[in-house]
Amino acid sequence: MIIGIGSDITDARRVAEVLERHGERFLERVFTPIERAKSERRVRRAESYAKRFAAKEACAKALGTGLAQGVFWKDMGVVNQPSGRPTMELTGGALARLEAITPPGFDARIDLTITDDGPIAQAFVIISAVAKDGA
Repeated sequence: MIIGIGSDITDARRVAEVLERHGERFLERVFTPIERAKSERRVRRAESYAKRFAAKEACAKALGTGLAQGVFWKDMGVVNQPSGRPTMELTGGALARLEAITPPGFDARIDLTITDDGPIAQAFVIISAVAKDGA
């Protein structure tokens, strides 16, 4: 069963401006070390950060809190599974919120899709409750 859906569109030009203006302070406040390492290797660095920014916004919406109620930017990180499929790794307040909205007897699964075209980055997050084995 779906327990949360979120989407976001981010303009990579805005992200590039913020990177230019605030640089390290912005990166340290918003992105996890894994996200930074991945984005810094990209030729189109701002677009890479924009996709991850959109994913965080979409995830916060799917959690039902936005960036409030103890959910912070770095509590949500885009990671890739061994297959390459992107998902979100949650910690801190985001993980606490995920646990609070996941019904007993279920595990949460986060599905993420991210894309960009030109300056626009887009992300969709669906949080599902999946019955535990044997439940």
